[in-house]
Amino acid sequence: MADSIQPKAAPAAWTPRIVAFFCNWCTYTAADLAGVSRLKYASNLRTIRLMCSGRVDPQFIIDALTRGADAVLIGGCHPNDCHYVEGNYKCLRRYQMLKRMIADMGIEPERLRLEWISAAEGEKVKRVVNEMVETVTKLGPLGMPQKFGEWDQEMEHFAEHVAAKEAAAGVCGCSAHGNKSQKMEAAHV
Repeated sequence: MADSIQPKAAPAAWTPRIVAFFCNWCTYTAADLAGVSRLKYASNLRTIRLMCSGRVDPQFIIDALTRGADAVLIGGCHPNDCHYVEGNYKCLRRYQMLKRMIADMGIEPERLRLEWISAAEGEKVKRVVNEMVETVTKLGPLGMPQKFGEWDQEMEHFAEHVAAKEAAAGVCGCSAHGNKSQKMEAAHV
């Protein structure tokens, strides 16, 4: 299904906004190392430091996307190297579930990425961030806040259509006129 999704045309001045959830002990430290080492990577990242990648709640990802992020990057310790023993395995399970869930929502799965990056891998942070910016740039803006406005307009139009149909049929939903279905429901109570 992801193969059939066409890239969106992006405005000329648009740059992707990526939210990153980084584990304190490994990936966040690697990002710090990349900065201290003066490695150049895209500045499109807004990093949120968590004590463990296992603390990344699926709601954090959905909130980031619905509030305007174009993609989300999760970084954690390598398997069998987690400071909290199995936090990264918990993160991996959630990540796999989230990939399926966002695909069902019509969001390209490439907008969510999980990487295992140790504290010594500053160069990997640079590579992963640059790859992700390139991928999201090709996909174009996600634009979830704008989509909410469009969906609200669709629902208003639908509500108007239903109200017009009910008015034309002489059906009133209020209890003052005694809708037959409401009387039947009251009889069964």
